[in-house]
Amino acid sequence: MMALIRELALYEKAPEQVTVSLAHFEESGFGSQPVWWALVAEADGVVVGMALYYIRYSTWKGQRMYLEDIVISEPYRANGIGTRLMDELLNVAKEKQFNGMLWQVLDWNEPAIQFYKKYNAHFDEEWINVSIDF
Repeated sequence: MMALIRELALYEKAPEQVTVSLAHFEESGFGSQPVWWALVAEADGVVVGMALYYIRYSTWKGQRMYLEDIVISEPYRANGIGTRLMDELLNVAKEKQFNGMLWQVLDWNEPAIQFYKKYNAHFDEEWINVSIDF
């Protein structure tokens, strides 16, 4: 999974931004109190795709799925893996009775934008991303 995260960062032209340690990543997802969950796609015993999500709480809507990353390794793209992962994410969100799913996409990532449009996703141009790093 970390290899996919690094591949995504390289694709997004920000490989230096991946600063999480493997130990922290593993503890956060596989430890006694996970804060994220993931679906993975494998080929020949190797993880070639993943969709990592966590629960976001909206005071207006309640619990919602936040899709942090969906990434398919470049050689495996255009084979329906992303569609299968996205469809399963939607199933998980409905099973857990979340009130929706949200995520971000870079404005220049046209293949991803076109993929999300197939799901009738709403693209919000009103809100501005804000963060503080420590």
